[in-house]
Amino acid sequence: MSERRPVRRALISVYDKAGLLDLATGLHAAGVEIVSTGSTAQRIADAGVPVTPVEEVTGFPECFDGRVKTLHPRVHAGLLADTRKDEHVVQLEQLNIAPFDLLVSNLYPFRETVASGASRDEAVEQIDIGGPAMVRASAKNHESVAVVVEPSRYEWVLEQVAAGGFVVADRRRLAADAFRHTAAYDVSVATWMGEQFSAGDGTEATPEWFGATWTRERALRYGENPHQAAALYADGGATGLAGAEQLHGKEMSYNNYVDADAAWRAAHDHGDRPTVAVIKHANPCGIAVGADVAEAHRKAHATDPVSAFGGVVAVNGEVSVAMAEQVAEIFTEVVVAPSYADGALEVLQRKKNVRLLRIPGEVARGGTELRPISGGVLVQQRDLVDAAGDDPAAWKLVTGDPASPELLADLAFAWRACRAVKSNAILLAHDGAAVGVGMGQVNRVDAAKLAVERAGDRVRGAVVASDAFFPFPDGLEVLLDAGVAAVVQPGGSVRDEQVVAACAKAGVPMYLTGTRHFAH
Repeated sequence: MSERRPVRRALISVYDKAGLLDLATGLHAAGVEIVSTGSTAQRIADAGVPVTPVEEVTGFPECFDGRVKTLHPRVHAGLLADTRKDEHVVQLEQLNIAPFDLLVSNLYPFRETVASGASRDEAVEQIDIGGPAMVRASAKNHESVAVVVEPSRYEWVLEQVAAGGFVVADRRRLAADAFRHTAAYDVSVATWMGEQFSAGDGTEATPEWFGATWTRERALRYGENPHQAAALYADGGATGLAGAEQLHGKEMSYNNYVDADAAWRAAHDHGDRPTVAVIKHANPCGIAVGADVAEAHRKAHATDPVSAFGGVVAVNGEVSVAMAEQVAEIFTEVVVAPSYADGALEVLQRKKNVRLLRIPGEVARGGTELRPISGGVLVQQRDLVDAAGDDPAAWKLVTGDPASPELLADLAFAWRACRAVKSNAILLAHDGAAVGVGMGQVNRVDAAKLAVERAGDRVRGAVVASDAFFPFPDGLEVLLDAGVAAVVQPGGSVRDEQVVAACAKAGVPMYLTGTRHFAH
């Protein structure tokens, strides 16, 4: 006996009608009876393909603006009857109900509707009820029914029907896909509902409940190290870095993705000014703004040319030919950009292994960050460098003369660039470019020493930004002794008075932001 179960009767109810007519035509040619709903049935009928409206099966009209179409025992009995069981077959005959062998369904575009800025009532209308009910029923009864939720499978579906039906292994895989489909849908609805109708007073910064689903986009060769398995997963939108188009180069690695994400964020912390960030091990070894992207890249690379070797480069604007020619002279692992000018790709593609990524569209500035911990997950709002204290107009000058416009511009750049550096972080800057970065140190004195060492002679006259307050004057004194021209830091230490006094003694202006930018 063949393992395949023939498809004699199919129920089709889809919002996304891509490929629908080819599917319906193919099913009809294979002798499959088609039952369908609403606009799906109308589209099939208009194409001249025989179709039975679901109302003829149920004996009940579509009602309430389409809210009730398939929620009927004659539909769900046909999907849920396990035809392997004699008693189910007998009951179907007694009830005069014909079973379905195939369900093709996809759901109302709830997530897309919410993303479009639709009103609450419009979003609620896009919460599908009948579709998920049919999909779940068919997936539960996968031993008897095949369920298809992706239009991309239609050609394969017709091949299976022509071959005599679906084998049980295929039906089981389709069922798993179907449950993932409805789970992701329900998570998006539940998350939105939680945000809209919180049990609290509406002032909570985080929802009472949230869920998320990701789909594996591709397996990676390994994780941070060769003995660790890894893969890239994407949310339903597959936007941002997870949805980037790779235009050239070797396969992306786990570490490439980590560094590319850090670089992409760092390059977009400075508004519309042409900005380039060079990242190694998730830390900037170079970051700068310029009159154009080529100048920004030259300045960013000059921050620390030794560390930039094998780095990841991100830019917030189109890669020009001039920038491409500069990058091509340096061993670079990855370039991430929103676009590439005519001729720029050709220049970069001369380097066989460099990975070239394009991330089109607007940069998502909001959202949350998740960090798994043992037994749970930490959730926080993304640090966007948009707090009140991030605006130089809100800074408090606590000692020294007001900085010149040029010096203040460098302080503003250094403050924003410091956000991308792992704590404890000290960043020295001059002329819109980092000249020395002290990152990831467990005390601020060592971070200051490292930044000064990296800057070399460039430290004299540079400005300094610290991601958090100086707990003692000692770290600041390292910088003052090296010849920095101005300081910006959050303040808030119990020894602020001593720290400010050290700056006053050196005759160096200090600004307090009142805002901290730890990064762990």
